[in-house]
Amino acid sequence: MKIKNRNVTLERAYNIIKKPITTEKSTNLQQFNQYSFLVSKNSNSFEIKSAIEIIFKVKVNKVNTSILRGKGKTFKGQYGFRKDTKKAIVTLDEGNTIDSSLEIK
Repeated sequence: MKIKNRNVTLERAYNIIKKPITTEKSTNLQQFNQYSFLVSKNSNSFEIKSAIEIIFKVKVNKVNTSILRGKGKTFKGQYGFRKDTKKAIVTLDEGNTIDSSLEIK
């Protein structure tokens, strides 16, 4: 059985949450109290929830994650792939918001 609730330190929290995603789609999700982040590939939903709560001091209701497969690209005649990335869509409880001007260090 996996351990669900690992204690997340502030340093680990900053390693888990890489950067917010600021696309038109993710901006539209903010009206439903949902925020999108690029996260570490080896993190799970429980760690992401703890990291968001520690960094932004908000109450997280739900975390949805998806792994985005790297696209195939040709570079100087060589075919390769971009790196896979992991995306998390975090739903906050009512009354909680994340200031969009905050940046992750």
